[in-house]
Amino acid sequence: MKTAVMGPAERGAALAAMAGRELDVLVIGGGVVGAGTALDAATRGLSTGLLEARDWASGTSSRSSKLVHGGLRYLEMLDFALVREALKERGLLLERLAPHIVKPVPFLYPLRGRGWERLYAGSGVALYDGMSLSSGHGRGLPVHRHLSRRRALRVAPCLRRDSLVGALQYYDAQTDDARFVTALVRTAASYGAHCANRARVTDFLREGERVVGVRVLDLEDGTGEDRFRAYEIRARQVVNATGVWTDDTQSLIAERGQFHVRASKGIHLVVPKDRIHSSTGLILRTEKSVLFVIPWGRHWIVGTTDTPWDLDKAHPAASAADIDYLLEHVNSVLSVPLGRDDVQGVYAGLRPLLAGESDATSTLSREHTVAHPVPGLVVVAGGKYTTYRVMARDAVDAAVHGLDHRVAPSCTEEIPLAGAEGYHALWNARARTAARTGLHVARIEHLLNRYGSLAEEVLALVAERPELGEPLPAADDYLKAEVVYACSHEGARHLEDVLTRRTRASIETFDRGTRSARECAELMAGVLGWDQRQIDLEVEHYEKRVQAERESQLQPDDRTADAARLGAPDTVPL
Repeated sequence: MKTAVMGPAERGAALAAMAGRELDVLVIGGGVVGAGTALDAATRGLSTGLLEARDWASGTSSRSSKLVHGGLRYLEMLDFALVREALKERGLLLERLAPHIVKPVPFLYPLRGRGWERLYAGSGVALYDGMSLSSGHGRGLPVHRHLSRRRALRVAPCLRRDSLVGALQYYDAQTDDARFVTALVRTAASYGAHCANRARVTDFLREGERVVGVRVLDLEDGTGEDRFRAYEIRARQVVNATGVWTDDTQSLIAERGQFHVRASKGIHLVVPKDRIHSSTGLILRTEKSVLFVIPWGRHWIVGTTDTPWDLDKAHPAASAADIDYLLEHVNSVLSVPLGRDDVQGVYAGLRPLLAGESDATSTLSREHTVAHPVPGLVVVAGGKYTTYRVMARDAVDAAVHGLDHRVAPSCTEEIPLAGAEGYHALWNARARTAARTGLHVARIEHLLNRYGSLAEEVLALVAERPELGEPLPAADDYLKAEVVYACSHEGARHLEDVLTRRTRASIETFDRGTRSARECAELMAGVLGWDQRQIDLEVEHYEKRVQAERESQLQPDDRTADAARLGAPDTVPL
């Protein structure tokens, strides 16, 4: 089946199509859960729409630890059902649904105690592996192994000798979270879902008690909020999948919810690969939670924190205290400590945690829940990135109860994401592809691990315009063709979309992507129809965004960091 293209024309057509007929299901929220819900509904044969106020995955779903995992620490909390469910989903993603963008990753857990800790932690990891295998989708990962101190230091020479007496090594998986969501949205669109980003829901349509649709502002059509084009989109069932914005969205119907969603901030540091000498990731205990050191291409991701956040949700800010906390804890085990100057990038995200008004809901934590607060409206919230598909299935199951015809059960367990089909064959032929295109085989591998079989579409741009086969200045992990492709096929509308989500230049370069900004904007202009004024505006906005983020990371606490980050406005006022 041909994969959907999501360029400027397709976005406009999607909005017009949604406004032109009553949909079966309309999903609000373009993160991993919303995109997954749109895919689930579309593949059941339901007419489906998906709206996102900002960019795909611009909230929590692009700012995670990039892990697809069962949640080893939840075993200690005796949350076996959640771990079992997540391990099954991890296996499905690795083996069937997204092998091109979900990859195995090893982790080393240093042991500090002699005897009891090895027995305790070893039993937990053995149970973790056993639950993975019993799910029927865990045979693609190596099982854990016990290491002596000497063998542990051989695979992770970065560790201080006195920081461990031995270690355990086990496997989980990782993904580029923003790219994953883009693949989800394109897959949903391929099955008939109408998808539009930069389209903000401003109100719900009601007929008596029942929700029958939404009012939407097209934030790309006009030069001021009073001039944005407005649509009314009607649907038999509306699904609120807005994550940490759930309560804000619910407030539009002035109905008290059955639960509340509170935000917990987690920040991550990105450091160059040569700063930590290891062939494996690390997982460390802290007094509050766990700390990961995660391999990430030519970099490491160090995170995360877990602190309450009640300030701006669109731009959670990392403070100096957050950064110092991570550096202090990771340096407690490193033989060569990291300093502030080693940090290339910093990003902060918000976890949507359920907080109920009764014992039954207050204990849900990383579990998810689905509710029907009023007829015509379904709310899905909580959960983990890894279990997005289960959340989406449950949300559509709830919506189906409000439809008056028989609907097929979920089939997303069998639906590979865009780029998965043919990936393994193309990977095996990567040397031949390199010879055919004139690109180095490392470039072809890079493209295959980002786009899967859709890499051929990127290479087609290079064949048509050879200059697009050159690397992006100051962000040479990425080709110029990837910038053009982001706008023509993946729904990118602004410079920030490309530098922070379609690529990761904003966290993988010391300049945070500013040295690439102008050329990137000029490449985008040809697809999006920008004039020189718009190019200058995009570059100016991005530079102010980076400046505000740097300033926030020097502030001592959340409130001053938040105030500094809000010094840079959005390109499009929301």
